[in-house]
Amino acid sequence: MRTENCLIELGTEELPPKALKSLGEAFAQQFEAALTAAELSFTSVSWFAAPRRLAVYVSALAESQADKTVEKRGPAVSAAFDADGTPTKAAQGWARGNGISVEDAERLVTDKGEWLLHKAHVPGKQIGELVESLLNQAIAKLPIPKAMRWGNYTTQFIRPVHTLAALYGSEVVNLTALGLASGRTIQGHRFHGDARFELDHADNYASALEAHYVVADFAARKDKVRQQLQTAADALSLTPDFNEDLLEEIASLVEWPVVMQASFEEGFLAVPKEALIYTMKDDQKYVPLLDSEGQLSNTFLFVSNIESQDPIQVISGNEKVIRPRLADAEFFFNSDKKTSLESRLASLESVLFQKQLGTLKEKSERISALSGFIASQIDANEALAARAGLLAKTDLMTNMVMEFPDVQGVMGKYYALNDGEDAAVAEALYEQYMPRFAGDALPSPGVSAAVALADKLDTLVGIFGIGQLPKGDKDPFALRRAAIGVLRIITELSLPLDLEALVAKAGEVYGNKLSNQDFQTQVVDFVLARFVAVLQDQGIAIDVIQAVSARRPTQPSDYVARVNAVAEFKQLEEAQALAAANKRVANILAKQGVDSSVNASIDESLLSEYAEKALYSALISAESVVTTAVATQNYTKILSTMATLRSAIDSFFDDVMVMAEDDAVKQNRLALLSLLRQLFLTTADISLLAKS
Repeated sequence: MRTENCLIELGTEELPPKALKSLGEAFAQQFEAALTAAELSFTSVSWFAAPRRLAVYVSALAESQADKTVEKRGPAVSAAFDADGTPTKAAQGWARGNGISVEDAERLVTDKGEWLLHKAHVPGKQIGELVESLLNQAIAKLPIPKAMRWGNYTTQFIRPVHTLAALYGSEVVNLTALGLASGRTIQGHRFHGDARFELDHADNYASALEAHYVVADFAARKDKVRQQLQTAADALSLTPDFNEDLLEEIASLVEWPVVMQASFEEGFLAVPKEALIYTMKDDQKYVPLLDSEGQLSNTFLFVSNIESQDPIQVISGNEKVIRPRLADAEFFFNSDKKTSLESRLASLESVLFQKQLGTLKEKSERISALSGFIASQIDANEALAARAGLLAKTDLMTNMVMEFPDVQGVMGKYYALNDGEDAAVAEALYEQYMPRFAGDALPSPGVSAAVALADKLDTLVGIFGIGQLPKGDKDPFALRRAAIGVLRIITELSLPLDLEALVAKAGEVYGNKLSNQDFQTQVVDFVLARFVAVLQDQGIAIDVIQAVSARRPTQPSDYVARVNAVAEFKQLEEAQALAAANKRVANILAKQGVDSSVNASIDESLLSEYAEKALYSALISAESVVTTAVATQNYTKILSTMATLRSAIDSFFDDVMVMAEDDAVKQNRLALLSLLRQLFLTTADISLLAKS
């Protein structure tokens, strides 16, 4: 069967830059799904996306569906003929519907009986009959939050569509979509080359567009921007400050990227660099440049969409655009410094944190109290932590943060230093929101860590305390992120903190504002549940995590110590046998109603079998080691000690009848197993470990 490469392009007005990549990906995914459902064979589907176009390219698309034979079962033979062998109306109707006579029908014989059968040959449809429907299906499923109409068209799309090209090899595929008939017309660059041109072959799409100053491939255009930025920065011995999000947004704004260099007055560098960088990147999509010490240069890069014959004019225009933005930042900074953070506390009373939980002023006071408590638990300066907690939200009331919200915390640090606050207080204001996202840096140990924890715990406890638990993907207060932040700070900084104590203190600070009596258990369980994702990201097996979770250790650092010990234990030769033995012991004790959490006395005089005496002796020896190791959270020592019990446990189950006829002996042996279970449970429930 003939195959050709197929190209379909929608030529549009400028598409929303933040949605361009997702639109391109979705277009390819939906069109591929439609082709698959239509049973059209192809090799692959790729996508192109630029500010004024969306396209899909299908490699080796078959010209038609494959012919196929469809079996159509009719009525059972017993119902298809009457006693005289004459076809019944049911048989005649079925045959007529299939365009055959009853006599032409085949027979299908199965274990359950015999039926009439017609094997119909269904020829495959040509792509010309199919692609229009498939394209419109794909367009209808694109992630377009708000569609628009244009001109006299009744159709809707995210932006007006002006051209529709559809080529199968060199042939135009005739179809209609979004009110347009297909052809081979393609939009070139808005300012360079021909406004429109004819595409001769699907395979020449990218190269023909490049000849007309359009890099249609999103990834290639993004890489071109990256390379040009790096080359320009290297020439200046500076480092370009951009992330993937900014790079993708720039690539979504231009079809023919040309990196240019501009500058602003050095006097603006007196403003904190974070504010300048924010306005340059977020408002203008410019790329700041940093020196070897991380300081901002007054030279910056921007990406133009044209190759100008007079680049000086383009550069001058961009310098004129950025200057008022920087002047605003400078004005805000200088005016904000005239008012201390402490004097802004009263203004926090006018901002509501949450209706039932009060104002930001009240939240600041709670954070202050909780920060001091946490500081006392981690040997940090309580007074400085309380001070930082009190001032934590005051920079929200500054002009700079109101204008540029992303610099909250950052500006708090600069204003605190300007006010003469202690350096530790200023740093805590900057680091209070850390970690902001997965992989973000943590706050510094001490005062900063105390404030960051207090802020997150206050939100968690408050929202749970009024019964507004996160449901499904709804988490308006970012409680999951806060919980993961709490875990990361405590575990990665090795802080000796217990979630039960922290949550209880946070609840106490709230006073009578909380209506949910179960908040403490719910918050602790919610935070501990985040451990699953955090530890799995670190490569920890789920059964290891479940084994530790079963014991519900509420000290995150202790939790991690247990997990690491169990993961190491699982690699031992004895691990599987001991896990199985633990499961067996747990089942025996459960059936007999024995609570292994309760210490049961063992009467040594009732131990008559050699194997049970040997196990008792081994357990007493192990108990001594475990008691000492628990105090230092040396769970690796505990489990390695328990691993030495394998032979004694195996011998016990091989040679000793636990369910002895003598009830006293039976209870004594159950007590022996209970002690065994208790010693293992000091670390985790080993019985939950899966077989390797």
